[in-house]
Amino acid sequence: MPLHNAGGCVLAADLYANINIPGFRQSAMDGYAFRFSDLERGNEFTINGEVAAGDNQDFLLQPSGAIRIFTGAALPEDCDTVVMQEKTETEGAYVIINDDQLIQGRNVRREGSEIKKGELALPTGTQLTPAAIGFLASLGVSEVNVCSKPIVYIIITGNELQKPGLSLKHGQVYESNSVMLETALKQLGISNTNVIHAKDDLNGIINTLHGALEKADIILLTGGVSVGKYDFVVQAAEACGVQQLFHKVAQRPGKPIYAGKKENKIVFGLPGNPASVLTCFFNYVVAALESFTGRKEILQRKFLPLTNDFSKKVKLTQFLKAVYNQDGVNPLPAQESFRLSSFSLANCLVILPEEKMEFAKGELVETLLLPYL
Repeated sequence: MPLHNAGGCVLAADLYANINIPGFRQSAMDGYAFRFSDLERGNEFTINGEVAAGDNQDFLLQPSGAIRIFTGAALPEDCDTVVMQEKTETEGAYVIINDDQLIQGRNVRREGSEIKKGELALPTGTQLTPAAIGFLASLGVSEVNVCSKPIVYIIITGNELQKPGLSLKHGQVYESNSVMLETALKQLGISNTNVIHAKDDLNGIINTLHGALEKADIILLTGGVSVGKYDFVVQAAEACGVQQLFHKVAQRPGKPIYAGKKENKIVFGLPGNPASVLTCFFNYVVAALESFTGRKEILQRKFLPLTNDFSKKVKLTQFLKAVYNQDGVNPLPAQESFRLSSFSLANCLVILPEEKMEFAKGELVETLLLPYL
């Protein structure tokens, strides 16, 4: 991939430097380059010339001679030290050095001091951040081998759903899962997505899923994953030859979650309630994205102290929408699976284990930190 398009991708192979950086002895600041041993003759030097960044001429340095030099410029061969201009005075063709702390080699970047030719520049698995892109560009790299980003299809089921911006009929609700999932994917650098709306009809969902399996790497279905009369996702997946990995987890929210695999494609059936969808996305779908993109630990996990006591009502693993700061982590109100208002204020999810029911203020709890755009 061209380097300028590779931001956010992950290196698929080790990358080695093919040049030294710097490729020559380089001045670290504006000042005067000179031969340090000439200070034995005194601190007054004759200015023999000037060299700016990008100049390639060399100078024959006279005894007690100095060269006016600028940051990034190549040091003339006979020079070994640079004095910063703030530590000098000029009088006509002479410069007086007033720096009794100066030592030989000061303010000079040695050739290859950042990286030498043949050394490992970035290892496999490195995420190409702006700094990494800049570093590779400084090595002259124009193309990189990266892990390709997955194509994600989002299939929205539910006869009750209406597109935002249109009028609601009685019994309808606005559909929010598609734009929510697309935004979550974009946060993680995945923009190759496609949204399809499907009615609660077995044959329709089978046909939609079959088409998606031909084009996508990861498929996310929302709704229709439980055991109700109009829940067809699991049946449709089976009809399409998807091997079930698991269905239903002892957790809240998102208990009905489904996951399956067909060849190298992953299918997730996410519950329809928006908070359940997003909770399952961060706790399950992100792990699949890691395996496709080569990017590890996309979301950070920490153990943080609770700011208040908390009691679970059911013996399930529970994911709590919460806010963390320097004092600890505070679970928010409105934890129901259909409540997005509290999720919109959350910056983390607290993960409470299945077997434990009571949690005391100050107790360390596992916390999943959520990403930001």
